[in-house]
Amino acid sequence: MKAYVFPGQGAQFVGMGKDLYETSAIAKELFDKANEILGFNITEIMFNGTDEELKQTKVTQPAVFLHSVILAKTLTNFNPEMVAGHSLGEFSALVANGTLSFEDALQLVSKRAMAMQKACEITPSTMAAVLNLNDKTVEDICASIDGVVVAANYNCPGQLVISGETKAVELACEKMKEAGAKRALILPVGGAFHSPMMEPAREELAAAIEATTFTTPICPVYQNVTASAVSDPAEIKKNLITQLTAPVRWTQSVQQMIADGATSFTEVGPGKVLMGLINKINKDAETIKA
Repeated sequence: MKAYVFPGQGAQFVGMGKDLYETSAIAKELFDKANEILGFNITEIMFNGTDEELKQTKVTQPAVFLHSVILAKTLTNFNPEMVAGHSLGEFSALVANGTLSFEDALQLVSKRAMAMQKACEITPSTMAAVLNLNDKTVEDICASIDGVVVAANYNCPGQLVISGETKAVELACEKMKEAGAKRALILPVGGAFHSPMMEPAREELAAAIEATTFTTPICPVYQNVTASAVSDPAEIKKNLITQLTAPVRWTQSVQQMIADGATSFTEVGPGKVLMGLINKINKDAETIKA
């Protein structure tokens, strides 16, 4: 079975999508439509901006989404049998399998980015990458810290990201190193994504998601929250709302897709981050760059 996977924030680079814009009429039309929907010229920033401009959450999230979705729409023989996306990438996956329209998904992604940026400004918060510790040890250390710090991204075995209040994350990093972590490194992010610190953003996004039409998809999406195949629009909605404050179970999602018959994984969007993670989760998995 063919699985298609879509990257999240962090995969962006200046110049992304420019080749599509210049060579595909469908791509040009969708990029132009995106500028109208967003109310600012995102293509100018994507194609010719600076790294700093592209790094702003309100730009990054729609930019990665646009590159992924528009690339998918230009692929020949695009017939996914299962899809998944890492964090933000779940929105791209939901357009790819027909749950959301391009326009509705872009508006939700834009609202999500703004809501997350706002939530980040309330309390100093951050994320950190932890290497070479097992999941249980990371979870136990987080639970022992006074303050908010949780496991946020299960990226691949031995690579987790923790998220929470800055002081709690810093203290957790010290304890992770004492417990034998090869690295516990604070990440250059705007705030504590996929943690309870995102509750204000979750509430804001919930209203927008509830008001949006979700249709029955052509194939299941393996959602970050459950790491299982979901095809029911109401359930997809519920999981998408929960996603902001819950961990991204990427390792578990990929393992489940393989158990359910995935024979190849095609990464659609900027970069090759997910291909690398999938190969670490299962060294025999076939990964393809779209």
